[in-house]
Amino acid sequence: MSEYYNILGLPLNSSIEEIKKAYRKKARLFHPDINHSPDAKDKFILITEAYDFLIANHEKGDIDDQDYFRIAEEWRKYRQDRSRQRAQYYARSSFIRFKNSKYYKSTRILNASSVIFTFSIAIIVLIFTVFGYILKIKNPEPGTKITSFISFILLLILSIILLSISLIYLKEYLDANKKRRRPTDDMA
Repeated sequence: MSEYYNILGLPLNSSIEEIKKAYRKKARLFHPDINHSPDAKDKFILITEAYDFLIANHEKGDIDDQDYFRIAEEWRKYRQDRSRQRAQYYARSSFIRFKNSKYYKSTRILNASSVIFTFSIAIIVLIFTVFGYILKIKNPEPGTKITSFISFILLLILSIILLSISLIYLKEYLDANKKRRRPTDDMA
């Protein structure tokens, strides 16, 4: 297992996010469409194989060497050929096509759907808080004026926190997309 971590340049206790980030970096470095060295294709295939193995067996990180070799052999028999075929396919395609593939996109920590989802939830909570309080003011219930105001303040604070977090995610997502687009724009 440590062999695959070494291929991606990672320590043994790396998280899934670190594995994905290292794979993206190495894939960008060794993709044959970008790197024209004779061994780039083989290195690209090897890092894709390492990535597949580490993602598939990440939860089994605390295993002894005997179990590791058994799992590794089973995995190699079952998935190595599939990983190599996928890597060879991506190695033959252009880097831009590879970068736009579902496989590469799955390595991203933030994606558009999660950003839109968090932003939508924050807006919905904010709208329901404000309109709920306005409705409560127009149709008051006896003895609930203070609790309504406290509830409004708490929900307003919660919705502002959610909105702030979603805006931070949105900014990070937009910055990450700008960084990903810059190198291809410079090459064109």
